[in-house]
Amino acid sequence: MTKFLFTFFALALLNIQLQAQEMYRVKADRLNVRATAESSSKVIGYVKQGETVPVLDATNAKFYKVKIKSGEGYVSKDFLEKIASQTAAPQNNARPDTTQANSQTTTKTEDIYRVTTDNLRVRDKADPKSKVIGYLPENENVAVIDSTNNSYFKIKVTNGEGYVSKEFLVRVSPVKKAEAPVVAASVPKITKDYSNIILMVVSAVILIAILFFIFKYAKGNGVFISIVTLVVLVMGYFCYITFLKEKTISGQFATTEDVQYQSFDFKSKDLVTVTDVFTGSSFSSKYIIEGDMIKLYDQQNTIMLLIRDENTLIGEGFTRGVFTKK
Repeated sequence: MTKFLFTFFALALLNIQLQAQEMYRVKADRLNVRATAESSSKVIGYVKQGETVPVLDATNAKFYKVKIKSGEGYVSKDFLEKIASQTAAPQNNARPDTTQANSQTTTKTEDIYRVTTDNLRVRDKADPKSKVIGYLPENENVAVIDSTNNSYFKIKVTNGEGYVSKEFLVRVSPVKKAEAPVVAASVPKITKDYSNIILMVVSAVILIAILFFIFKYAKGNGVFISIVTLVVLVMGYFCYITFLKEKTISGQFATTEDVQYQSFDFKSKDLVTVTDVFTGSSFSSKYIIEGDMIKLYDQQNTIMLLIRDENTLIGEGFTRGVFTKK
């Protein structure tokens, strides 16, 4: 009899523990798992996008305690979305009237939009400085409740309501035949600048004129002609690399200063992966180079980096700092 009671209570405790561990899905590309509930804590592992993890403790305002294969750790709550489970069904049934009322009031006004950028920030208010309450992946469909604001749309998400930038949404339904959907650009636009070409043409005309007069009036002095020709060719080469040659950047650049973006990994001609220490994650973005300036978007923010040389980048604005190539 004692053995039977002990087994019964053990199974009951195990059932309570399993119900307490709610499952969440990872929304970031690569979510860091830290040793403690601090953004500066040691990274002990990571979880890939789409994977599910059990949450052991959700009382912290910024970090959730989760269970992974190697043990336990803490992750940023902004990159987790709760998965509906059978244990949560009674809670949904406890408020049938509210759910039905919301569906009745929003079905007439909701429009479906598609997200055109990865990790679109969902904010608590229609303000770029408002608290981030979640993220949306690229190509996710969302219901827009209110589209009257010029900059932000109010949307319906799994855990409530929030606001997102209208620039990163494209309307899906209802689709008007007379209007084609306009997808917001996710990279800065390149402005045409012909000043470098004009300067190169002027420099080339001057150098050709110098060679013409040297060959015409210094026919008998071969050494002088050779030296001047060599100097003109060198000047022409420097004019080419200064005015016409397109600048490129590659490799990973990092800084030790206390800034939001700690490293930039330039993987191809126009794609860079950025590490964001404030959220404990990374994101990929398109970039352009205008003169000596690199420009890329982090949704509503424009990140600018000045190219000092092939091994050093200088951050501007809120990315201020020196980034050195590893």
